[in-house]
Amino acid sequence: MGAWAEFVAVLGVFFLSHALPVRPAIKGPIVARLGARGFTMGYSLLSLAVLIWLIAAAGRAPFVPLWPYAPWQAWLALIAMAPACVLVAVALVSVNPFSFGGRAGPFDPDAPGIAGVSRHPLLLAIFLWAGTHFLANGTLAHGVLFGLFAAFALAGMAMLDHRHRRSMGDRNWHEATRATSLVPFSALFSGRWRPGMALPWGAVVAGLVVYAALIILHPLVIGPSPLP
Repeated sequence: MGAWAEFVAVLGVFFLSHALPVRPAIKGPIVARLGARGFTMGYSLLSLAVLIWLIAAAGRAPFVPLWPYAPWQAWLALIAMAPACVLVAVALVSVNPFSFGGRAGPFDPDAPGIAGVSRHPLLLAIFLWAGTHFLANGTLAHGVLFGLFAAFALAGMAMLDHRHRRSMGDRNWHEATRATSLVPFSALFSGRWRPGMALPWGAVVAGLVVYAALIILHPLVIGPSPLP
């Protein structure tokens, strides 16, 4: 058990660092001192630092293989991370009242934007990242790490939909979400949504730049190269 101590400890720190700062008794004084933007920036930096530490700790945990490595697993992760990065970038600049991460503003049910692809683009990006990295690593520690993130993303989608549907009522919910998707692109394939041409191209380019930066920084920050 001693060899697993760091990974187990950092996993606990990760969950505590996400659960404690958002409690009103703790968040209130911090926001009062730093402001809402300062709290968000600090919380984001803390989350990113602990996440990097957690991934590194999983790499240092005892090597217990779950399945043999194959190049296609690394290719799958490498390819999936491009749309994941674009999803995050577009989600951050889009109006989306059904999930978190988007900007505030009026929402048009007939032109839902990124919600037409997925009502939960950030959670979908987390699922793509976690699910493909789960396959690409294939060890017990990474299986626990990425499996938890993938499960969190899927559970979060269902939980948010249930919460908003209950607060809005069935009729308003169906009206507001008629051109959106829970399953990615289901609104497009069913004919409920037709994408417009006004894509946020700046966000798309920014997402691809972040994707390229991740490939370059991955061996420096995380350890192994993401290239097959």
